[in-house]
Formats: sequence, structure tokens, C-alpha cells
Amino acid sequence: MGLSCKAGYCMEVFMHLIKKYLDQRDIFLLFGPVDLLIQFNDIKSVSGFIEKWFNPIRMIGAKEDLITKTLSFITISEGPEITEKPFAFVFLNTKPKNLETVRVKLLKIPEVISADSVLGPYDIICALKVQDQAELETLVLLIQQITGVESSMTSVVAAANLLPDY
Repeated sequence: MGLSCKAGYCMEVFMHLIKKYLDQRDIFLLFGPVDLLIQFNDIKSVSGFIEKWFNPIRMIGAKEDLITKTLSFITISEGPEITEKPFAFVFLNTKPKNLETVRVKLLKIPEVISADSVLGPYDIICALKVQDQAELETLVLLIQQITGVESSMTSVVAAANLLPDY
């Protein structure tokens, strides 16, 4: 699930999420069009997700309109579990016929932590581990050259020192 927040209130939404709903390791603060990316594990049904997670989360700061947009992604083909903090996420759109081929090629790149095929505004969400901006630029250019990739959008994950300790 992706959340866009009212300007200046992203950390307030983040704090509310970890106090009431989720483990901090399942929330990624991003620099990009989506402010927060949340991963959910062990969801059994769409209706269960809506009742337990979607409806309560979208109502955080409802009076103040703290959440301005939600994006929901349904994973259809899952890559490895994200067990380490990524440096960035790449959101990809592919030609439909090349979706699984692109995902498999991504998973062969050593810096790719995970690549999930999803239903939503993107076709694949890919988590990357790199050391710095220069390595990220090189990797994103490599990913964009994979046959079948139509477009990409990259969001850098906030450094750990920007997040409060718990």
C-alpha cells in the first residue's frame, strides 16, 4: 500500500502507523511521488485486508486530510521477502507479454533484493540495495534497458537517521 501525505505531515502519519498498526520494518519512508510504502504479510483475503488495514489506515488524520492519496497493490508474483532495508524502490511498467520475463531478469541482478509483479498503477515493484547515488543511477539505467520495460519511477528510501528510534 502506498500513501501520499499532506505536505509536512509524513512523519506524523508514519508515527501513527507504528504506534497503532505496524512494525517499523514494514514501512518505508520514500522520497518520490509516494511518501510511504507499506508491506503487509499473511493477508488471506481482499475483504480482510480492507477491514483490518485499508479502512483504518486511510482514516489516519481524516479531519486534517493528512493522507491525500492511497495506492493499493495486489501482489500476483512475489519475489524474495525483503529482509534488509533497501536503498530505493523502482516502480516499473512493462509490456504485458514480458511481465514475468522482466521480473525474472530483475531477480538475476545481484543488487535486486526483491521484485514483485503487482496489480495496480505499476506492473513490478523492485527493491534495490546499493551503496550510493552513483551506483543507483547505474543500476536504474541497466534496469531501464531490460527488454519489455516501458517506463520506471525510482524512489529513494529515507536514511535510518531520519527516522525516530523505538
